[in-house]
Amino acid sequence: MSAAPRRVHQVLAALSYGDAIGNEALAIQKQLRAAGFESDIFAEGVHPRMAHLARPLWEYASVSSPETVALFHFSIGSAAGRLVFHARDRLVAIYHNITPAHFFLGFHPHLAGLCYHGRRELAAFAPRTELGLGDSEYNRRELEAAGFQRTGVLPIVLDLDVYAAPPSPVTRALYEDGRTNILFVGRMIPNKKIDDLIRVFAAYQKLFNPRSRLILAGDHRGHERYFTRLDELVRELRLDEVVFTGHVEHDELMACYAVSDLFLCLSEHEGFGVPLQEAMVFGLPVVAYDAGAVAETLRGGGILLADKEPMAVAALVDRVLTDDALRGSVLATQERAMASLRAVDFGALLLERLAPVLS
Repeated sequence: MSAAPRRVHQVLAALSYGDAIGNEALAIQKQLRAAGFESDIFAEGVHPRMAHLARPLWEYASVSSPETVALFHFSIGSAAGRLVFHARDRLVAIYHNITPAHFFLGFHPHLAGLCYHGRRELAAFAPRTELGLGDSEYNRRELEAAGFQRTGVLPIVLDLDVYAAPPSPVTRALYEDGRTNILFVGRMIPNKKIDDLIRVFAAYQKLFNPRSRLILAGDHRGHERYFTRLDELVRELRLDEVVFTGHVEHDELMACYAVSDLFLCLSEHEGFGVPLQEAMVFGLPVVAYDAGAVAETLRGGGILLADKEPMAVAALVDRVLTDDALRGSVLATQERAMASLRAVDFGALLLERLAPVLS
């Protein structure tokens, strides 16, 4: 009988700054080291600010062995994936979802192809992998559908301390001018349906509150064709105060949450929605379209939409912002959701989920 593994390393395509997957990898490493495991992060690409936290991918050969457990954060078309697939290690796939290819058709054909082949690649990993962990039940079911025999859910757990950081005073000054601020946080990509957000905001600004602003906080680099369409839509609808922030630093993001009055999400595909939980941390009422893992992420908090008709959503947004009783009721559901999040012992949950390969 072989000894229990003491090496549990993580392999990623990229360790990015301020990225949910990177933050999760760091949280996993912290818990594994606390439990006595040797645990490093190996990444194909590393943000300069994160360079001291990861080892280059080519060094993985020095730790690879049949007794090593490799936690691979599944990503499409990466050298990291090819490396762990052919390594001798015991493999665990951590799956954060692959956006269906059809969302990118007409905007980003190359990415559409990558996503299409990525889902086929996921199925190829199934027989090679001892355990597949999705960060939501929605993602776990996708692993099961792809042929993974043993699956589980390892949710992303927020490090709530990072949200106590002071917000950028400059960003606060930009947006604290008496306007009602409606916020969305996420990349400017087609599945997030930013165009639907703009249409709803057009109805809200024109029919309910001309002193309003839509803050769209997220990077659009690599998706210029879709971003151009969004810019055209804003001009077509003759809207005031639609703000595309581009990439924001952490203190700027904190300021965006701090100055906003409501978080609106009309995305049609979410494997897990970290900004939904961040909005609840800041006490923003959340109105979100019920797609993918959105309901699961909100844990019973906020208001879920079954339909996205712009007039109806705009009227609901106005009611949440003007009806104190309704707003209080929504915030109460979100506080219960946050209480359930705070009660999660991530270290214990991680070891429980990894038990099949650690014991």
